[in-house]
Amino acid sequence: MKPAIAPSLAGLSLVAMLAATSLPAQAASLDAKYQVSLLGLTLGTANLSGGIDSSGYKLDIVAKLTGLVGGFTGGRGSGAATGNINGGKPMAATFAISSASSSESRTVRMALGGGNVQAIEIVPPIDFKPDRVPLTDSHKRNILDPLSAFLMPVDGKGGSASACNRTLPIFDGAARYDIKMSYAGSREVKLDGYGGPVAICQVRYVPIAGHRALRPSTKFMAENKDISVWLAPVAGTNVMVPVRISVKTMIGTAVVEASSLKVDPGVTASTAGN
Repeated sequence: MKPAIAPSLAGLSLVAMLAATSLPAQAASLDAKYQVSLLGLTLGTANLSGGIDSSGYKLDIVAKLTGLVGGFTGGRGSGAATGNINGGKPMAATFAISSASSSESRTVRMALGGGNVQAIEIVPPIDFKPDRVPLTDSHKRNILDPLSAFLMPVDGKGGSASACNRTLPIFDGAARYDIKMSYAGSREVKLDGYGGPVAICQVRYVPIAGHRALRPSTKFMAENKDISVWLAPVAGTNVMVPVRISVKTMIGTAVVEASSLKVDPGVTASTAGN
């Protein structure tokens, strides 16, 4: 994705678009396709699909490694989340994710209510490690699952900055962490299915519990200032979704970038799910 106009003009366009979508979420289905790369080399693909309406949302994601890396590791994963948008934020009802490689696989399932985990199943269980920061019941309250966190409701009154200025309290079944986002500007993009402004957010990762405190990667990510997310609006709703995620890692920069974002306004979550 390349900038098409000056960031200042893109910012004005985004403000107008957010104002137009600041009404309560109506309905839309979405289908986004992403390329996953590291150091500029394509590693795999991901697909996010589902729907949003006044009664709730349903999201599905499928990802797999391809090429030489995929041939060696067999890496793949899929997930699903359902819930509703209440008080300007997603409130998940169910979350499930499965991942597998040539050496191991794991499935996480959660039932949630009011932002709190009601039940959880992890198969196989997470291994005990002496440096793993213990999780408590408090870490499973007022949280978002990683997939529901892809939906970011916006308030047109706050302008384009309202798309980014937020903290996402994530619990993925194994770890509790915050994703702190702040507005860093806007620009124009051109994708298959969408052309227009996106909000650019700077991101910080804050580990809270469940992580390995002595791991070098934990310290690296906690100090990492090279993480960003680009958000695009979902037509027919007051929700934005990521179209680009860039993360500096210990071996280079990883990028998840949308090649297409196709939205069908007026299609309900239940219809999209079917």
